[in-house]
Amino acid sequence: MSSIPALDDDLRAHLIAQPETILNDQDIMNALVNAHERQMGTNIVDLRGAAMDRLSDRLGRLEDTHRSVVAAAYENVSGVALIHRAVLRMLDPTDFAAFMKDLDGEVTETLKIDCIRLVLETEQDTKEAALDRLGSVISTLPAGFIDEYLGQAAGPDRRTVFLRQMHEKDPDIYGDCSYWIRSEACIVLDLGEGRLPGMLVLGAEDLSQFRPGQGTDLLEFFGGVFERAMRRWLS
Repeated sequence: MSSIPALDDDLRAHLIAQPETILNDQDIMNALVNAHERQMGTNIVDLRGAAMDRLSDRLGRLEDTHRSVVAAAYENVSGVALIHRAVLRMLDPTDFAAFMKDLDGEVTETLKIDCIRLVLETEQDTKEAALDRLGSVISTLPAGFIDEYLGQAAGPDRRTVFLRQMHEKDPDIYGDCSYWIRSEACIVLDLGEGRLPGMLVLGAEDLSQFRPGQGTDLLEFFGGVFERAMRRWLS
């Protein structure tokens, strides 16, 4: 005789009245399917059960994809907000020294990175005293340095944004903080007709902060705003 206890009358009535209670509970449904398969034995192939397993796996993958898409959308919205706040901060200073100080301070903090460096190419052999007073945020390096650093040839088709993870850092750019930078975003700047190019470098200790394959639209926008601000200060 079977020793399986009968369902409580109230519970049975509830399940009959609201069967979705079971249908919406994945653990209970899995237990019911497994019990059904045990009753059938090992010599019977349940095609409907196999199809349900495949559908369940497919649903799981779709749910994972949905979560990934939502996370990516949230990250993009968050990135837009950071860039907008950083741009507004760059528009506040009324002199170049304050502009550079904010770049190395509040703009860096707003973007949630670890340092920002501005590279200016020059044909002079020595750094101007006025730039020395601005601290380590600016590096002046020989003409052609930027393309060599980025590993690309000069020309109209060259890329303007590079994202990469790093092992060897250039002390001419990063100075004393070069030993802990693990990833960087390099934005090539057009500083106007008759001027050598510049480069804005965003450095991060996090190895995954900047890496190939990430979108660059927001950084291109940020670089475009910075480029125009620099032209204003240089004119």
